[in-house]
Amino acid sequence: MDTHHVPVLFNESLDFLVTSAAGKYFDGTLGFGGHSGGILKRLNENGILAATEIDNDAFDFSGKKFSGDNRVRLYNFNFSQIDIVAKIESIEFFDGIFADLGVSSFQLDNPDSGFTYRQEAKLDLRMDKTKIISAADVINSFSEEDLADIIYKYGEEKNSRKIARRIVHRRTLGKIETTTDLNQVILEITPHNYQVKTLSRVYQAFRIFVNDELNVLKSFLEKAVGLLKPGGRIVIISYHSLEDRIVKEAFKYETIDCICPKDYPVCKCDKEKRLKILTKKPVLPSDDEISNNFRSRSAKLRAAERI
Repeated sequence: MDTHHVPVLFNESLDFLVTSAAGKYFDGTLGFGGHSGGILKRLNENGILAATEIDNDAFDFSGKKFSGDNRVRLYNFNFSQIDIVAKIESIEFFDGIFADLGVSSFQLDNPDSGFTYRQEAKLDLRMDKTKIISAADVINSFSEEDLADIIYKYGEEKNSRKIARRIVHRRTLGKIETTTDLNQVILEITPHNYQVKTLSRVYQAFRIFVNDELNVLKSFLEKAVGLLKPGGRIVIISYHSLEDRIVKEAFKYETIDCICPKDYPVCKCDKEKRLKILTKKPVLPSDDEISNNFRSRSAKLRAAERI
């Protein structure tokens, strides 16, 4: 599995994140331990790394990988439960909080993980397999209007209504249960030059919806800022505009010390300015990194510091 995972913006993220060798750090997207391993190399024997991962394959792999390191605390939790992890570990504040929001190459390439559309597999797309509703359930039961809204809102696909209409027609002939079934529906109505992008957008849309990813991200960011110590850093790597917009707006909101209407003579909101943005523009992968890991091409890193 190690060969299937290449951490994105590795040095850049660590340079922003790790400011104290004896600090307490949180990696919300442990995965196969790429970034976590890098964090640990920058910590001394007094440092602590708490990390969460809901994919069982990745969690089990990293559990073995870091089993001999007593600085590591791993949780099979969603990263939005950062506050629960902090309470369990009696950590009042973290020196750094990190999340890489991408799906790993192993997950994308492994049919059993339920994320690939490049090979035949069951339509799943659940990060947490204990969730009741899978992508197949949504695709086979939601109305045409709701399907179109999901594809447009979360995939930013302009042909969402056409695709939704075709899905509804196709499922009258039998359930759409596999990636091959869904791919055939999409490819039949998509020009050849746009097929890969369209497939990617549609699968992204259903993955985001099934996992409620955007609301989970908002919850995580709100909790994370409150759990940073003064001078502590938060570093987020996102891969599409919906995620990046949420991170950008969350960081910007935390740099404001008043949200009262402009005609108020005196501030009554008591809002606290909590962050200083460290990346005026997102940090992007270098040409060399993209050539070595093509899936890094859409990554954007944003960092901020707790005031």
